[in-house]
Amino acid sequence: MSQPAWLPLIEGMIEAVWIVDAVDLRILAVNRNAAKMLDTTPSAMVGMPVVELASTPEDVYFWEDVAEGLSDHILSETLLLRPDGSTIPVERRVSRVTLGDAHSVYVVGIRDQTEEQRAEAELEKIVAELRATLESTADGILVTDLNGAIRGYNQRFAELWDLPQHLMTQRDDTGIYGWLAQNVADAANYAARLAVILRSPLLETNDILMLRSGMVLERVTLPQYARGHPIGRVYSFRDITQRLADESQLKLAAQVFGTSLDAIFVTDPSHTIVAANPACEQLTGHAPATLLGQSIETLFGDTPEQQKLSPLLFATLTTQNFWEGELWHRNHAGTNLPCQASLVQVKDSEGQLTHIIGFFKDLSETFSARKRIEELAYTDTLTGLPNRLMLTERIEFAISVARREHDSAFALLFLDLDRFKHINDSLGHQFGDRVLVDVAERIKDCLRQVDTAARLGGDEFLVLLHKTDERGAEITARRILDRLSQPFEFEDLSFTVTCSIGVSLFPGDGDSMDELIKNADAAMYHVKERGRAGFRFYQRQMNVGLLTRMKLDHAMRQALANTTPGEGFRLNYQPQVHFRDNVIFGAEALIRWRDADMGEIAPTQFIPIAEESGVIIAIGNWVLEEAVRQCAAWMAKGLNIVMAVNVSALQFQQADFVDRVDETLTRHGLPPALLELELTESILVHEADETLKRLEALAALGVRLAVDDFGTGYSSLAYLKRFPLHKLKIDRSFVNDLPDDESDAAIVNAIIQMANALHLTVLAEGVEDEPQRRFLLAAGCNECQGFIYAPALDAIAFEEMAITRGIVQHGSSFSAAAPL
Repeated sequence: MSQPAWLPLIEGMIEAVWIVDAVDLRILAVNRNAAKMLDTTPSAMVGMPVVELASTPEDVYFWEDVAEGLSDHILSETLLLRPDGSTIPVERRVSRVTLGDAHSVYVVGIRDQTEEQRAEAELEKIVAELRATLESTADGILVTDLNGAIRGYNQRFAELWDLPQHLMTQRDDTGIYGWLAQNVADAANYAARLAVILRSPLLETNDILMLRSGMVLERVTLPQYARGHPIGRVYSFRDITQRLADESQLKLAAQVFGTSLDAIFVTDPSHTIVAANPACEQLTGHAPATLLGQSIETLFGDTPEQQKLSPLLFATLTTQNFWEGELWHRNHAGTNLPCQASLVQVKDSEGQLTHIIGFFKDLSETFSARKRIEELAYTDTLTGLPNRLMLTERIEFAISVARREHDSAFALLFLDLDRFKHINDSLGHQFGDRVLVDVAERIKDCLRQVDTAARLGGDEFLVLLHKTDERGAEITARRILDRLSQPFEFEDLSFTVTCSIGVSLFPGDGDSMDELIKNADAAMYHVKERGRAGFRFYQRQMNVGLLTRMKLDHAMRQALANTTPGEGFRLNYQPQVHFRDNVIFGAEALIRWRDADMGEIAPTQFIPIAEESGVIIAIGNWVLEEAVRQCAAWMAKGLNIVMAVNVSALQFQQADFVDRVDETLTRHGLPPALLELELTESILVHEADETLKRLEALAALGVRLAVDDFGTGYSSLAYLKRFPLHKLKIDRSFVNDLPDDESDAAIVNAIIQMANALHLTVLAEGVEDEPQRRFLLAAGCNECQGFIYAPALDAIAFEEMAITRGIVQHGSSFSAAAPL
């Protein structure tokens, strides 16, 4: 494009535009808007070096970077220098354009930000003025959004509610709301009223709040609008305690509490009623006027329970200024009725008692509901079947009958629906509930009248078959399986639900309810393990697996304290090798275990049990201690080996983990750079913020961090970028079939390329043959370990191999290295 063609093009643009020569960075052309922005003329700017318009050293460096071609497209903010020496804030976009004759220019688009910055400054000023206004008011102000999230409050609000310092120095909406709720006298009514306010964005309210401290607050709530739409709510709180302390003001307060649905009354210090709201008449049957001058105790019932409670009530009220609980009140007909009561002492500024304010709420419906709840306590609310409580009573009854009638027996069937979680996940819990109700009905259809079907929870059911034997239990189990195998039809869906059933018999499979349920459960899981959709009677061998796990757990705890040579835990070390020169640079510490009774036990057998029982924490600490000790011992002999140690999720989550690593390194005198911690992906995605803090603390120590078995768990580019990691270890499952398996080859190449882009080292595990090694080397893999070099060796054998073949001397020169 020739220069004459530029001018019409850039003159038609709204923003200021320069055309800058890409070689000497001189302005070739500008539009009128560009000259006007700088208070000059286009002719004055043409030919000018762009650096003459730079107002800061950083801007000069910017154009030097542009000249060096560091980027073809740059967007930045800067200050431009006008001829009169003044500056103007702008947003600048620089784009490199290559013309037809291979000559390049820079197109510089400039937007004036003067008005934008002036508007921002004005907004900051307005916000500051609003904040000053908020703090200057005598009322406590709380501002929330429509969802109740707190956007701000003033100091007076904190003073009125006596907010603790820790709630004022950190954002904790739940903590603040909890503090408010626990400081009001009538917490239930406060919560109900607040819920109504939150549900009604346009509602304007005026309420009276009684605090446990005796303070009375008037709360006014108003919606907050923006552009005619509600965006939040403003609560104002005013201390009206003193106003209520005067008799004349009590009449004014009566206008406010007269609309309350709760019965409210006020007494003088001698417990004589001086005011009562209309709700008192609804509760007691006494007109408010007839209550005036009477003692508060005339409202209390004359039940034995109430006669015992009254002295305790007034004693608590005197010492704590507040009492809340359930009591009996007597209505005008002399009937004793339950109510929820709150009594608060109001004192003047000198601490003298002026009034007592009481709140009564009728609990007659609540008591009826409790009775109904007690009736429902024995049934499952979803299916209507007996629940665990009723089932327990019936099983205990069946056991007592069977023991009394020596030849009597009964059976328990433990039912668990197969893959029911898929129904909930795909169709929703509401649909799943409908299935459970239908399942319950089908189970009941298969039972006799004397039998009991109960829902234990979730998709688990238990059936009690009275006076039956193996044959009867089998017939019922097959009947249930057949009934459930018939299609379920809901709306346009038709599907089948199967179940697994475990059967235990009394007394052969247990003489207590817990033992019978446990054994039926074990039999049911045996069905699950063998394909589901069937039934199985309990056999004692089913407990063998459980006993084996218990034995291994106990043996592991003993092994930690076992110092007998050749027994207990030990570490072997597998060499880690650089691809570039085939020399050893590190070792992975791998735990091994030989038990005196059980012999050599593979890690795949005991590690899962250790993680399940929690003993993995102690084992992991032992491995860390032993590995660091050995690495320090090698360092003392001149062998600087990077020691890689696996860390379990439970061990990593311990609060003292970072301190333990630091203390262990310090005690053995091992440089942190010679310790590499291998973490699984599941560790990295669990509580990411807390994990980041620990990883940063470990990195600050100088410890190296690697992701073990990369690609087999929850792989996320987000944590790879965010966390201070050094290495990815490609899992052996991707290496086994290299280079023949195209999928594995593609995955490995992708991992290596991604790691290189993120500046992470890559190590391949399980390298066993030369074709695998050549493929990984060609793909750019940095390091490897596997049987092609050596298996895991004991410390002496590893040391001999390292001395014979040579190692990378970290922090010093390389030793002579023989190829592996």
